Amino acid sequence: MPQDIAEFRIIGRVAKVTKRENVTYVSVAANYNRKDGDEWKTDTHWNEVTLFDRQADRLKAETGDLVHITGRVRQNEYKKGNETIHSVALIAQSLSILARKGEAAEGQSDHDVDEDIPF
Repeated sequence: MPQDIAEFRIIGRVAKVTKRENVTYVSVAANYNRKDGDEWKTDTHWNEVTLFDRQADRLKAETGDLVHITGRVRQNEYKKGNETIHSVALIAQSLSILARKGEAAEGQSDHDVDEDIPF
């Protein structure tokens, strides 16, 4: 029987790491190009990715690092007063550091790149 899945993949720069008791949130900036009339413009989109206990303990990414994160998408719904609130959580399943802050992503030696870390 086929399994339905909702996945994400983000390649971008770490903007902020927020650690809480059992969860860590990583804010990642990803750039997208779009055409505006005759010109190309770059839009930055901010994505907050959730890492849980074991994942957060293994996180070595710091602000400015270029990362590749994959994971699953989880939709949430809850009541706040008379209003139903909908949100989407990005739950990390693997994370790779492609380049450290200030380094170019291409032309690095193997020791500069963390292996893909499955969570």
